[in-house]
Amino acid sequence: MECVAIRIIGIDPGLRITGWGIIELAGSRLIYVASGTVRSNDKAPLASRLRMLHEGLAEIVASYRPDEAAIEEVFVNRDPQSALKLGQARGIALVVPALASLPVVEYAANLVKKTVVGAGHAEKTQVAMMVKVLLPKWQTDAAQKLSADAADALAVAITHAHHRRTPMVRGA
Repeated sequence: MECVAIRIIGIDPGLRITGWGIIELAGSRLIYVASGTVRSNDKAPLASRLRMLHEGLAEIVASYRPDEAAIEEVFVNRDPQSALKLGQARGIALVVPALASLPVVEYAANLVKKTVVGAGHAEKTQVAMMVKVLLPKWQTDAAQKLSADAADALAVAITHAHHRRTPMVRGA
């Protein structure tokens, strides 16, 4: 049996900025592929902002052709209107990979932090630091701005790589 690399997209949903990160899992090795953010215009109507997120994520999925998707579950302590808007952005983050026929798995933020850092209440800076350790090519990629949103998305992808259930073998 031959080991095959699985390409995973991690998504950290947000209405203003949605982070995305793509890794490959080859055996037990994690390989950085790409990452970045999709932004919506704060001044645009909500429907237009959601369309911007949809189009941006759809372009990324079409370009990088991941095999699986992982989304961070969003927990919001703010006012109900902000929570509703964030939920709509999260819906876009869920439906784009689903429309591409990808299996989509959701992970709680505490599980992502615990998987990547070892502590469920880690700070964003700790998550970014561990992503750099686990994916050294990420920090040397000249085009990468090392944004916190991309780091969070890569952390979600790493979490999926560690918790996924599907065997990675070709042929039987």
